[in-house]
Amino acid sequence: MRPPHRALDAADLALLDRLTWGASAASVDDWARRGRRDGVQALLHPPQDSALPAPVQAAIDALSISQMPLPALVADLEQRRRGEDRQDYQQRLATVAREAASRSLLLALHAPHGLREQMAWFWFNHFNVGQTKANLRMLVGDYERALRPHALGRFGDLLVASATHAAMLRYLDNEQNAAGRLNENLARELMELHTLGVDGGYSQRDVQELARVLTGLGVNLGDTTPKVAPRLQPLYRREGLTEFHPGRHDLGDKTVLGQLVKGGRGWDEILEQLGALARHPATARHVCRKLAVFLVEDAPPPALVERLSQRFLATDGDIALTLETLIAAPECTASLGRKFKDPVHYVLSALRLVADPAAPMVDMAPVMGALNRLGEPLYGRATPDGYPLDEGAWNGSGQMAARFEVARTLSRLPAGPGRGALVPDETLMRPLSERTRSVLAKATTPQDRHALLLSCPEFMLR
Repeated sequence: MRPPHRALDAADLALLDRLTWGASAASVDDWARRGRRDGVQALLHPPQDSALPAPVQAAIDALSISQMPLPALVADLEQRRRGEDRQDYQQRLATVAREAASRSLLLALHAPHGLREQMAWFWFNHFNVGQTKANLRMLVGDYERALRPHALGRFGDLLVASATHAAMLRYLDNEQNAAGRLNENLARELMELHTLGVDGGYSQRDVQELARVLTGLGVNLGDTTPKVAPRLQPLYRREGLTEFHPGRHDLGDKTVLGQLVKGGRGWDEILEQLGALARHPATARHVCRKLAVFLVEDAPPPALVERLSQRFLATDGDIALTLETLIAAPECTASLGRKFKDPVHYVLSALRLVADPAAPMVDMAPVMGALNRLGEPLYGRATPDGYPLDEGAWNGSGQMAARFEVARTLSRLPAGPGRGALVPDETLMRPLSERTRSVLAKATTPQDRHALLLSCPEFMLR
């Protein structure tokens, strides 16, 4: 039997539920022990390495992507691709992507610092890479791991980690971007989606000039170094699968957003421009509005976005400090318990509601199945804009009918190794209405009651 946990008042419970993938018995106990102020600070400033329950850590360690370094994994996949058995190659790609999703979900469900895991998902979605293009299934897991350490760090570091990762370079075709043969895809999305926003004041000329800065930045999946002219060899750079080839780079001067970019510096030009974009006031407004949509409401008040933007700029894009301002805002407090859950929030909060520290769930197949059914699988958004964050995208009749089916499925998960058993803890939810309690009282079996609880109006909100 699960040991009793400490009670939280409704306000603390609602805030904890908002800042994580859903309140769990363990997170409630930790919050109650620390108190609200220290509980918030612990979520905003977690240690880089946090202990996981032993069965969860064992499940992650057993994954082939945990046992094989990325270069070796890519070499193995490339060898399979060149072989005659294409089915073997495709199956291996599918396995790698499935393992990456499993690792991500295990951390979301069981890591003790839930805000970081929630923000890791948010930033992946912000800098989205869809796994269906080319062979990106072998890279999305490493891309996610590259973003996670910066999820509560500096936005500028996060931007560099995203824009220079092989997955992003392949997804937005920067491998094809070379002097005299510009490909503007990455430059355009960097400005429109990742930093300034569609109304951020840049022009088509700025996109072209930024694309010139990014020429030569590509991917090298092999272990050979390309031939580079002797005078350019000092500019060559290789970091993992990412390669800067100075022979493909436009060495001339550029002008981006009215500022001269001195040419001939290669990698340093790229870092300089990413830094300038990260520190731009339009980036602060665009990113902070998106944070407010994710953590406050679909149409955040302009005054809140402005306060967040000012904190973002004053702290050089410190995400944790910006979120500290958001959490303390009266607009955030007023919104608690009113934000509609997207499918990922819905499924993960349902499973965290029943998490048993003594027998944690490690089989992620039912979780992935539920997310597929609800239309929000990890790495599944094909377009670079990421999944929508607003209620209107997820509250249609078809989605709700699918949620009721998922609720029935989750309520009947069989107990067994790695699966646990669904025993919802209603004290981890915001108070239930009399109408909901009346409906639950009419359930004739525990499974029906559990399905009704996961289908009730209160559980659709966070």
